[in-house]
Amino acid sequence: MLPLRFAGYGRTPGTPNAVVDGAPDGDTRLTLSHWPGSPTPPELRADLSAEIAFLALAEPDRFAGIEVVTNNHFDQDGLCAAFALIAPEQALARRDLIVEVARVGDFGVVRSRPAARIAMTIAAFDSDRSPFTDELRGLPYPDQCALLYERSLPLTVELLDRPERWRHLWADEDAHLQAGLDALGDGTVALVEHPDVDLAVVTVPDAWAERTAHRFTEARDAALHPMAVASTTDRLRVLTCHGRRYRFELRYESWVMLVSRRPAPRPDLRLLVPELDAAETGPARWQADPPGALTPQLRLADGAESSIAPDALVATLTRFLAGAAPAWDPFDVS
Repeated sequence: MLPLRFAGYGRTPGTPNAVVDGAPDGDTRLTLSHWPGSPTPPELRADLSAEIAFLALAEPDRFAGIEVVTNNHFDQDGLCAAFALIAPEQALARRDLIVEVARVGDFGVVRSRPAARIAMTIAAFDSDRSPFTDELRGLPYPDQCALLYERSLPLTVELLDRPERWRHLWADEDAHLQAGLDALGDGTVALVEHPDVDLAVVTVPDAWAERTAHRFTEARDAALHPMAVASTTDRLRVLTCHGRRYRFELRYESWVMLVSRRPAPRPDLRLLVPELDAAETGPARWQADPPGALTPQLRLADGAESSIAPDALVATLTRFLAGAAPAWDPFDVS
């Protein structure tokens, strides 16, 4: 019964658990996850796993016989959802902020700057700047994941109430985000939407250097912070043009069981690779992820520059998106 205690994924065999933001295991009695195909009760479904956890708190009988909350990966939405179940009274008092932290972490959409800074701090916990670096070093991922929850959950109230205490972990990335928002606002970075194919084309000045940014808790190099883009456009297919270095990405919202809207179905981007390779007049070659990847990308291999002009690439991409067959259904539970 509530409140639950946290245990690492698979670490308490035979103990009934609730899993948040991940896949159920053999001892799961209640799944509270927006992951594709999850057996989350339909009446509890929501865009974010943290929102699902809060909906479940209103029906405590669902937790009868359940002792443990667990998850198979560490990220902002997972931490927020787990915190709701191990400290429901404290979580309910901070519900709006917790949901926004989860939204920034999973979708990159910033509605609250404190939430963005908290999400950046959580990402830093799973990095080489982590205060837990010495403990994490050398551990296999399941053990790292469990330890990150065990260390982060007791700090969650402080993270939520006093994000300024963690400025050393979020200040640089926050400045990167602000620079991107400013550039999108004043037109230094151009953003053109193609609503008919749910596409945003973002053009970044060629001279801009790449900097470290996070999606979920994963670091990536990006001249323009991806949160700046996700907070400026609702389009879920994004082509970034940085000179003739291109990256096309399907946003995470189209991977999960999103309920606030139904995204356009994901195509298989690998089908476009031969056409783009044939259009290249130089050595550049393209590669793509399968449609079931978290955020599938179509990109140039090895950081190459393309010989294809931006307008020609946009024309090819919009034509492909308009006619591509659906290749991913997050609501398919078969």
